[in-house]
Amino acid sequence: MSFIDVIKERAKNERKKIVLPETGDPRTIEAADTVLKEGIADVILVGNKEEILSRAEGFDLSQATFVDPNNCERLNTYIESLCEARKSKGLLPEDAKEILLSNPLFFGATMVRSGDADGMVAGAVNSSANVLRSALQVVKTAPGTKIVSAFFLMVVPDCDLGANGTFVFADCGLNQNPNSEQLAAIAGSSAQTFKQLVGEEPRVAMLSHSTVGSAKHDDVTKVVEATAIAKRDYPDTLICGELQLDAAIVPEVAASKAPRSEVAGKANVLVFPDLDAGNIGYKLVQRLAKAEAYGPVTQGIAKPVNDLSRGCKAEDIVGVVAITAVQAQLTENH
Repeated sequence: MSFIDVIKERAKNERKKIVLPETGDPRTIEAADTVLKEGIADVILVGNKEEILSRAEGFDLSQATFVDPNNCERLNTYIESLCEARKSKGLLPEDAKEILLSNPLFFGATMVRSGDADGMVAGAVNSSANVLRSALQVVKTAPGTKIVSAFFLMVVPDCDLGANGTFVFADCGLNQNPNSEQLAAIAGSSAQTFKQLVGEEPRVAMLSHSTVGSAKHDDVTKVVEATAIAKRDYPDTLICGELQLDAAIVPEVAASKAPRSEVAGKANVLVFPDLDAGNIGYKLVQRLAKAEAYGPVTQGIAKPVNDLSRGCKAEDIVGVVAITAVQAQLTENH
């Protein structure tokens, strides 16, 4: 079974309710049909049922739940929940109502906060900033979270590197230029995510244009310091840095550049030094290696709210729904 097929099977074992707020997008409709057909999750579609069904010719949404913000029995509950989430900003009920009726992302996130949905997937038509804003302002961060970050689960075909071609790439979607402490926290979160979702021991490479002192620059120093902090804070996790990409994943290169490392040549979690590198890196692998790229998936939110690339396909949405459902299982059982 492929990695994503394993995730789908895990999702089916304990079905969760996932809200999809972008019902004006045909890929979302197609994905909902597939998720329901395969029994991956229960789907909640935000919007007017008749309007959604008019766009769903050829697809079966008969098992979906439809929630229309303009005709919702739970609206007052959601207004209270949103006001509670934004009480530090003094959000008034009338303003909360306007937000909920005009912004499907905030409506979906409030359903998650209120427990009427276990997770949310969006981003096919909305920017990452807008999706993550709804998550951070409404669902909030999980207890003990040092920094919320975003990763991609990359599945590279015909590849024996990483975990049989499966990697976590972070941060590829949220933090522009994390400092050493933040980079270390991203490494810790990503290692935990890899273990939870892939089920293998994480080997974390802190990436740079330098390998163990081969170059000197402030950017390199940041990664060196981040590696030291990560090793201190996560002593049971295999972490190595700074490493160039080839030294991190290719055994032959690792043998010459970092021969004493337990991670070099075997890394399956790649932590990029900044968002530019992470975003460019995942897109290169996705397009040139024809890899499956699932994400950006968030880590550190109290309940799972996950983003999509606006260039996603329906099958990508299905994969992220499955990942979100498994994250919801893990959150509930934590």
